[in-house]
Amino acid sequence: MARRADPDRKKTIVTAAIAVFSRKGYAAARMVDVALAAGIGKGTIYQYFPSKEALFFATFEYLMTQTGVQMENLAAERTGSAAGRLSAMAEAVLIAWMDRLDAYGLVLEFWSATTTSPQRMRFKTAFQNAYADFRKTVSALIQAGMDSGEFHSRVDAGMLAAALIGSWDALLLQAWLDPDFDPLPASRSHMAVVCQGLGVSCKPSVA
Repeated sequence: MARRADPDRKKTIVTAAIAVFSRKGYAAARMVDVALAAGIGKGTIYQYFPSKEALFFATFEYLMTQTGVQMENLAAERTGSAAGRLSAMAEAVLIAWMDRLDAYGLVLEFWSATTTSPQRMRFKTAFQNAYADFRKTVSALIQAGMDSGEFHSRVDAGMLAAALIGSWDALLLQAWLDPDFDPLPASRSHMAVVCQGLGVSCKPSVA
């Protein structure tokens, strides 16, 4: 059973695993590699995670949670327009992942795990829940803009949220594949068109 006495130690192991899995790939990475990166003994890892796959899933949960918290914080920002906050959310999500783009390859391994892992249903369910939460957060911001009259067009907020999140995923994938591709200008152009369709000008109101 995973040890829970020291959450800081557990976080250290997970963040070390993210670095190791990102650099080596899940299949090639060894638990001893993670232990060395975390500055602990290999046996300590097993006090928290019973297997390499359990640790892999923990890295997935950590990255998804970090992204979700960031989106929720931006959605809850009370200053600026809904359009500005929506644009700022797109910028922040992309910038956050660009700062750790080496880990985006790990996301591709997470997606692969939904079909190849012995725990594929666990990964698939977690992805479903994470995307549902992301859509809810973005949808609420779009809906708030419509309710206030800032967004003049009436759209299905949930469907627009799904499309926006899909565009962020796709832009990050292109950036991961092509080091010369900058997703930010593409996202800004896309958000300008989206906001124009909503009847407003879209500029980030949050740095």
